[in-house]
Amino acid sequence: MKEGTNISKVQEKYSPLLATSIEKLPENIDLIVAFDQADYVNRRLGGLGMDFLIAIALVFVTLLPLGNRASIIVMVSIPLSLAIGLILMNALGYGLNQLSIVGLVVALGLLVDDSIVVVENIERWIRDGYNKKEAAIKATQQISISVIGCTVTLIIAFLPLVFLPESSGDFVRSLPMSVIMSVLASLVVSLTIIPFLSTWFLKNKEAGHSNRFFDLFQRGIHASYAPLLEKALKKPVATLLIAGAIFFLSLGLFPILGFSLFPSSEKPQFLVNITTPLQSNLSNTDTLVRQVEQEVSKIPELRNFATNVGKGNPRIYYNEIPENERSDYGQLFVQLQPETSAPRKLEIIQTLQSSFAKLVGAKVEVKNFEQGPPVTAPIEIRLVGENLDTLRSLAGKVEQLLKQTLGTLYVNNPVSNLKTDIRVAIQKDKARQLGIATADIDQTVRLALAGLNLGSFTDPKGNERSILLTTPKDDRATLETFDPIFIYNNQGKGVPLSQIADLKFESSTLTIDHYNKNRSVSVSSFVDANYLTDRVLNQVIDKLDEIPLPEGYRLSLGGEYETKQESFAGFDTIIIITVFLFIAVLILLFRTFKSTIIVLSVIPLGMVGALIALWITGNSLSFVAIIGLIALAGIEVKTSILLVDFTNQLRKEGVELDTAIQQSGEIRFLPIVLTTITAIGGLIPVALSTNPLISPLAIVLIGGLISSTILSRIVTPVLYKLLPPKI
Repeated sequence: MKEGTNISKVQEKYSPLLATSIEKLPENIDLIVAFDQADYVNRRLGGLGMDFLIAIALVFVTLLPLGNRASIIVMVSIPLSLAIGLILMNALGYGLNQLSIVGLVVALGLLVDDSIVVVENIERWIRDGYNKKEAAIKATQQISISVIGCTVTLIIAFLPLVFLPESSGDFVRSLPMSVIMSVLASLVVSLTIIPFLSTWFLKNKEAGHSNRFFDLFQRGIHASYAPLLEKALKKPVATLLIAGAIFFLSLGLFPILGFSLFPSSEKPQFLVNITTPLQSNLSNTDTLVRQVEQEVSKIPELRNFATNVGKGNPRIYYNEIPENERSDYGQLFVQLQPETSAPRKLEIIQTLQSSFAKLVGAKVEVKNFEQGPPVTAPIEIRLVGENLDTLRSLAGKVEQLLKQTLGTLYVNNPVSNLKTDIRVAIQKDKARQLGIATADIDQTVRLALAGLNLGSFTDPKGNERSILLTTPKDDRATLETFDPIFIYNNQGKGVPLSQIADLKFESSTLTIDHYNKNRSVSVSSFVDANYLTDRVLNQVIDKLDEIPLPEGYRLSLGGEYETKQESFAGFDTIIIITVFLFIAVLILLFRTFKSTIIVLSVIPLGMVGALIALWITGNSLSFVAIIGLIALAGIEVKTSILLVDFTNQLRKEGVELDTAIQQSGEIRFLPIVLTTITAIGGLIPVALSTNPLISPLAIVLIGGLISSTILSRIVTPVLYKLLPPKI
């Protein structure tokens, strides 16, 4: 498809043409659409659209404690912020795709945060007896710096994802950009449109007046949170030690979770690759491929399959490169029914893998599609050196090492088998005595075996035909093919080829590959679905030290390891810069280093819930989960700023330290919890989605928000007491 076009619009154009073409086909030919990416895109967009509506409904429910009018004002910020965000995205050259839409869904729970804080503060001033206009002005002035600081820190948290290098960065960049643009738009809306609407739609109330939901919420806070906070403030050191113990215990989940760069695709489809013995003809390959087809046909959930013999299927997945023409290769593209679950698909793949392992005469690989940038195989050991025989010997040792490692699957050594060539060894002295040129021998042998192209002509039907001059061909070539070959000397007499040349068999490698201009061999392996790639790879790395390398030879790791290194290349530098930006913004906001430390202390508390959430849901620590952890830091800091800033304001008004901490904890509890719940509400549909690429991101954010909200509401005030900033 041409760049910049819409696949759904393209489908609308070609579908009628296909329907017309089918009607014109002869009776013995049919045309079937085996695969159409537009159908999947339409379903995915429809599913994300439904997730979006569910998220909006969940956000609206969580706003009830604000009151109906205040909730409606906050909800206005959603379409306005999204519209402005989309305009900014388009201006920067980003279109709507799967990840940018996920970014908008993630942003949905965040872009109302600023509006919630502003409206809740205006409502509080109205309850204190101010009229709507005065409350809108004073409340917005009071909280504007905090809101700007919150939004800036959130944007800073997503910036490392924007600057990720290599293909992984290109792959996910639209997600953080959609969040940043939407949140930036929400900041503008919350400080301009929201106060204006509040002066029109909110009611002037008597001092102390509030709605039923608000009263219920406040009573709950006063009965549960206030006593707990009071006890924690009496024993601050013990409270911090308990929080620290919880954090360090959660770090023990890292080795349990393991690491996987990108998850497998959840699409109900997979590939079956068939490789027959070297230089097999198409007929032999086709026979074995049909045996595979018979087994695949028995799958109860089968929708259809498309087979290509002699080459790979067309490009039907974004990171799957089609195989070139080879007579010893065949491929099945298998599609299951749309409702087939991912676990059931893996079960089918594993059943086929066991079944095809017994097939004689062919190597059959049943391969699931993988997310992320394209790689040869998850595990790839690259050997570099000059001598092909030495490389072949080393490759054999690596091949055995991989086969002996638990979890490896389909180990491939491209030089394990050598091809056999027939060498025509010319007796040059004898040929020269008989008056035969070496070039004539070469040309005659080539003519007899492969033929010589003499030109082309156009047949009566207008088809271009090649003229090939060669000898008659039998079904199978044998050494006797060389017997009738005569070479004519300069006197025009024919001399049998056997008199001036010897036929010899010799072996040679199938291919000679190069890596950075040096000869190399890559031994690769897939990983069983029941094992984590990272753990299998670590076992392989430990064993590689046992293979002695001759001088001038070296090995390096490709596959997922190399992709991981490229994906996070320079990432540590980006993180360091991000931390410094965090600190710089917070120091500018609070003008004290102690306040900055207090705010940043919430970050470890969020990691506790994030790691536990991954463990409970059975997810590994993946590339996308790490993105979630980075984003989580910004969201946590955002809520912590509100608490610390309000405590500072109360102290400036002359309130005693402990009283200021307790008052700010209770007063700011509602907006902080509401912003957290709205963020979680917006993320729930993404977390429950069947897409393994995006659900870990939401799971990390939800788990982290829950733990940081619960723990930081105690830890932050306690740390504030131990490190009270100068006012």
